Amino acid sequence: MRLILQRVSRASVTVEGKIVGEINQGLLLLVGISIHDTEAVIGTLTDKCVNMRLFEDGQGKMNLSLRDIGGQILAISQFTLYADTTRGRRPNFLGAAKPELAKYLYDTFTAALREKDILVKEGVFGAMMNVELCNAGPVTIILDSEK
Repeated sequence: MRLILQRVSRASVTVEGKIVGEINQGLLLLVGISIHDTEAVIGTLTDKCVNMRLFEDGQGKMNLSLRDIGGQILAISQFTLYADTTRGRRPNFLGAAKPELAKYLYDTFTAALREKDILVKEGVFGAMMNVELCNAGPVTIILDSEK
């Protein structure tokens, strides 16, 4: 599983002209599922999302976690995180999980985040989405279950 975490002051996702998910301060998560992923990676990654110290304390140091600040998550499924661009000009996505597995693991991942008492909003799996965000910092972190 590959995650892009972006610290945001606000973010939203629109499908067919309608906002389907919107948060204030928190994390925008772009979530990619690989053909090798299983439920085994979900616990570690949800813990990192909730407890990684990405938010500033009173001294301006990144010492506070999403949980510490009462932050929210906007999760967006994104198979393109597994694009292979090593050959040619057209990326291939053979490393991305098939939709059935990807949706199952994505839903399991977002449910695990909610079990940690975090407000989680989502896009629509497999839909064409427009994502708007105000990246605070900017702070962007990549998490990869294979590393």
